[in-house]
Amino acid sequence: MKLIDYSTLIPEENIALDEVLLLEAEAGKRGESLRFWESSEYFVVMGRAGKIDEDCFTYKCIKDGVKIIRRLSGGGTVLEGPGCINYSVIISYSSDNKYRDVNYSYMHILGKIVNAFKSKGVSLKYLPVSDLALENKKVSGNAQARKRKYFLHHGTFLYDFDLKKIPTYLKHPPKEPEYRDKREHLDFLANITLSETDIKEAIMEAFGCEEEALKLSGDEIVNLRELATGKYSQDSWNYAF
Repeated sequence: MKLIDYSTLIPEENIALDEVLLLEAEAGKRGESLRFWESSEYFVVMGRAGKIDEDCFTYKCIKDGVKIIRRLSGGGTVLEGPGCINYSVIISYSSDNKYRDVNYSYMHILGKIVNAFKSKGVSLKYLPVSDLALENKKVSGNAQARKRKYFLHHGTFLYDFDLKKIPTYLKHPPKEPEYRDKREHLDFLANITLSETDIKEAIMEAFGCEEEALKLSGDEIVNLRELATGKYSQDSWNYAF
């Protein structure tokens, strides 16, 4: 698996790049890959079928200039910003045909991450369908988008995030995992007790990722910017539901 080296401060580009890498792999132009990113500004990211009025305090987001962007994958709504590392991995079904089973893929992938974090002295717990928790508090949420040959698995890790901002912009989710037990955001979420470097090292270990990073091609950068502008910056996509 190859590490992708691309840095951008534009939220729409960070969201769009996941789709670009998935489509490039599906077209046979790239193989399996992993990338990390972290936003310097706060913005909301919704799942593909998320409903803005159910998930967000929309007026507050607009008032404070906090963008709301809809991603390609399913899952719930999150607040991005400093202190939240994102990882995105493009995986071929040929590496394990059982990955075509969504529940198996979450269990297997997040199980590998749990094992890798043990080497950093942290005992994470996998809580289906797609969470990782530390002492029963969520530190990582994950989601997927699927094509015929490859699928995207991506997730967040809170490590130095201002958790108090989350209830400012996000409502209590309409659907929640059983282990949440109706807890409010600040009682349910936590920062993991690791540095940014340790988190990246553990995730790279989990996926057997090579340390040498690849750059995006010129065509990929063009495609990224066009997708960020033509789709992920548009109200017709972001405010669709």
